[in-house]
Amino acid sequence: MRRRSLLLAAVPAGLVTLAGCGGSSGPSDSEASASPSAPSAPPPPKIVDGPLPPITAGKRFGEKPTVAKGTGDPSKNLAVRTVLPGRGRAVAENDFVQANYLGQIWDTGKVFDNSYDRHAPLVMQLAQGTLIDGWRYGLTGKRTGSRVQIAVPPTWGYGKSGDAQAGIKGTDTLVFVIDLIDSFNSKSSARGRVVPQNDPALPRVGTNTDGAVPAVKVPHTAAPDKLVSAYVLEGDGARLKADQTVLCQFQGLVWDGGKTFQRTYGSGRLSQFSLAQMQQTVKGLAQGLTGKKVGSRVLVVVPPQLGYGNNPPSGGPIGKGATLVFTVDILAAM
Repeated sequence: MRRRSLLLAAVPAGLVTLAGCGGSSGPSDSEASASPSAPSAPPPPKIVDGPLPPITAGKRFGEKPTVAKGTGDPSKNLAVRTVLPGRGRAVAENDFVQANYLGQIWDTGKVFDNSYDRHAPLVMQLAQGTLIDGWRYGLTGKRTGSRVQIAVPPTWGYGKSGDAQAGIKGTDTLVFVIDLIDSFNSKSSARGRVVPQNDPALPRVGTNTDGAVPAVKVPHTAAPDKLVSAYVLEGDGARLKADQTVLCQFQGLVWDGGKTFQRTYGSGRLSQFSLAQMQQTVKGLAQGLTGKKVGSRVLVVVPPQLGYGNNPPSGGPIGKGATLVFTVDILAAM
């Protein structure tokens, strides 16, 4: 089982319920855009450019860094420095960020967590209550492709309680080196290679990459009786594994009539859901996404036996024996 990053609040990933959803409304409040409730935050920190201990090895973007132990007293403010400037999109609060990072304790130089050794970059929303405030304030406005170094006092880290599991005391200032790989917001979409859609018996899906909802034209023919999973835009990322969580844009429609029952596109939010838990609700969607590449837009047609069968959610357009049509933009895997 993949270890939870020590940066994160102990909050489970949001799940797409795909139940009781009428019309074309966005996902339920349990999804990725909904920040967990958090205690009153301290006022925003003053941001200064040091002191920060030097990076002594692994100085290129993407390399695991080695950082010297801090000398003297760290700042009581949040120290932030762009070590290597990137040219990508500026990150805004409430965006999701994908980043590699190393964290260590100022006084001892002890590394308490890093993602480089796991070969699994962090994907997390830059929002209050989802990760430590030092990251939220320190990364806002930074561009993807940048390496950023931050010294985080306890007030904007783990507070007076620290984190005993990581060996962090309530008086420890933490030093991070962060490589900002990518960021995602409600206007993000897949940007893969356009794949020809030559089967007239399948829905035709728009290939726009502007974050707007892709048009879906469902044919006036009988729905397929087996699961269909096909690329609309084929990305070049890693293939999704059955135990991963997906960060995505998506929409769901009913084959008969083409009515939308749920979507994120245009809703001002993204969705994240566990493929393993999706097996318990809409099995065909989980099966259709497993093995597909990150960065892709995928058409998934789910027959009744892999969807809701004769037990559809009440109050919406999904009837008994309905075939479901999904388009999913796979932005990142978590």
